[in-house]
Amino acid sequence: MNVNELIEIIDGNLLNDSADLSREIKGGCGADLMSDVLASIQPEAVLLTGLCNPQVVRTSIMADVAAIVIVRGKTPPPETLALAEMEKIPLISSPLGMFALCGRLYAKGLESLERPVDGSDCDCGQ
Repeated sequence: MNVNELIEIIDGNLLNDSADLSREIKGGCGADLMSDVLASIQPEAVLLTGLCNPQVVRTSIMADVAAIVIVRGKTPPPETLALAEMEKIPLISSPLGMFALCGRLYAKGLESLERPVDGSDCDCGQ
């Protein structure tokens, strides 16, 4: 699917006009920890996140993310919008939560593009 189709499926609102709406999206990932994004996301995925800060855009550029979707209708601050505009990465807001968005996209055939992460450096209360 391309970014334009994604926007329609998720009831999204494109926040930057410079974005290429024809860019293909090969899968998806939902995450709020940018370290998880860098460690696990594969290129050309859509990133679903509740974070709105400029670091989301910077991380997405490094990870070759095809589009960023901000969940729960949040509006990112001007510096995040400006960076997405400058980098021409689609920045989209959706009124839906992350769980609902993941379900919608999976139902439309979008696969997960998350690699397993070795949890050896994670202090998960063990």
